Amino acid sequence: KNYRPGSKVVNQTCTTMFGTRSFLQRSARKFTSFKGLPKKVFRGNRQFSTAGAAVTEADVLECQDKWATAIKTISKTYLEKGDFVGAAGAAAGELYGYGHTNVLFKPTKAAEYPFRPTGGEAMSYFVGGSNVDGGYEEDGGFAINGGNGWKEVVFTNHQIDLSGPVAIAMGSYVFTCATTGDEAKVEYTFGYKRNDDGKVRIFLHHSSVPYSQ
Repeated sequence: KNYRPGSKVVNQTCTTMFGTRSFLQRSARKFTSFKGLPKKVFRGNRQFSTAGAAVTEADVLECQDKWATAIKTISKTYLEKGDFVGAAGAAAGELYGYGHTNVLFKPTKAAEYPFRPTGGEAMSYFVGGSNVDGGYEEDGGFAINGGNGWKEVVFTNHQIDLSGPVAIAMGSYVFTCATTGDEAKVEYTFGYKRNDDGKVRIFLHHSSVPYSQ
């Protein structure tokens, strides 16, 4: 199957990376695509911006702060019965490089569709497949934590490598549930690239739960 996610109103029991939870019916404005971005996947190599300032450590830390804030904002909006799908779409368009470059996104809890090369597929993962037209059934909506929401996200970088217009960060982030206060630790690799418009966005995102025997 090759779906092109958009969005719809949801009432579901969702499976997240931390288990299966039921949550109340919510209504949300439909998500179809990021405004102005092409629907197809970029193919082949694309040159870096010639405008060109290098990506700095400060840029990386700012991107991480914005990502953490976006997750908390989407959760808060959901819990307040607001347009969390719209909030997620705005955040994803700002944070991820869809429409500017290839994006290599491997979510934590994605088995049938482990790679998400389009913005719509990323939205399916973050807000739930049932919230997106043609979304994937396996997606429970990570950004809303199965209806419980997240109240805190803390990045801890193991190392940041700066290479001109590209930077790679590896480490772990801890998510705190907005309902129970439980913490969940996830390990990540993020890649950041300065796009042709001069803004730094994510072009690589790989997350995994820590190994345990």
